[in-house]
Amino acid sequence: MTEPDIKKGLAGVVVDYTAISKVNPDTNSLLYRGYPVQELAATQPFEAVAYLLWNGELPTEVQLAQLRATERSYRALPADIRAAIDLVPLDAHPMDEVRTAVSLIGARDLAGTGSVLDASGSADENLSRSIRLFAVLPAIVAYGQRRRRGLQPVAPRDDLDYAANLLWMTFGEESGEVVVDAFNRSMILYAEHSFNASTFTGRVIASTLSDLYSSVVGAIGALKGPLHGGANEAVLHIFDEIGSAENVGPWLDQALAEKRKIMGFGHRVYKRGDSRVPTMKAALDELVHHFDRPDVAALYDALESEFVSRKGIYPNLDYPSGPAYNLIGFDTLTFTPLFVAARVTGWTAHIMEQLASNALIRPLSEYDGPAERHIDGYVPDAATLAAAERAEESAG
Repeated sequence: MTEPDIKKGLAGVVVDYTAISKVNPDTNSLLYRGYPVQELAATQPFEAVAYLLWNGELPTEVQLAQLRATERSYRALPADIRAAIDLVPLDAHPMDEVRTAVSLIGARDLAGTGSVLDASGSADENLSRSIRLFAVLPAIVAYGQRRRRGLQPVAPRDDLDYAANLLWMTFGEESGEVVVDAFNRSMILYAEHSFNASTFTGRVIASTLSDLYSSVVGAIGALKGPLHGGANEAVLHIFDEIGSAENVGPWLDQALAEKRKIMGFGHRVYKRGDSRVPTMKAALDELVHHFDRPDVAALYDALESEFVSRKGIYPNLDYPSGPAYNLIGFDTLTFTPLFVAARVTGWTAHIMEQLASNALIRPLSEYDGPAERHIDGYVPDAATLAAAERAEESAG
């Protein structure tokens, strides 16, 4: 019998088409609907990139204004969602708050819509749901950080762009242009990345014709893991462990001797370095200068240089984004929820694409457990015997 070609982790397996994003191997560039992400990050507000992911083209001025008006009308944190967040223990991970909030938003929105047969929704309904989630997630993320600090929520402002408003609701003050621009770029860089683990999870759930909210909740669960979205938190923990640039060598000696996984380096897709890193590193450099923190740059550069020289493995996006979010003032536990606020655009674009040309995602597995065996004294009934006979006839 020929041994099956098992693709552990589905590595290298192409399971479907997508028009949303790809990594161009010739230029090592991540493309959103054909546009290099570094060009989008340098020129576009996040709302325009969200429109692009959902609709396939960048918006006109009128279309962008319409999206902004709709998004800003849904920014406020509803009282029942805040109450649900307050039920989550303060020492739970804030991703649990985000998952709980999105689940309740979905339950409330879908209440009274009928049976599960109606759950998947029309394309227009799902676009509207996507915009509403996009709009309210900043309030959820911001309130999560504020409540852990013992602070009251800050109401959104409809005169601020998406990135500036998220910062406003988190910190209760307007952020400077350098900070807003760096944060906007990070959101764009995190918005989409093809069939990554969380996106694929969302598409699997959507393929059952479940609702968009369930798909997003599943994606949030996948993103929480340290091998995916949680990696940006892990980078800051590493920085905290090391302390300063001069400690990098001894720390790395011990970490490699212990065969520790050094988070923030390496990527399943990129073999010549993550194409998003230069854009995010430039944003980090601007923040370092803005906040006068050369120590952060020194530690960053020392660890990157040492690790690349020893292992030949390059940083991924989480490596510069972790210290950047820290400089902006976000708690380390808030990093992955920020990822959700960005990636919800890519997730929902993929969910809608999946539903537009759906096939249930149901891979096979190769069994390697015990051979068939039976319970002593068990006597099958007539129906079971008949089914077994039919199976044998069919196989014969």
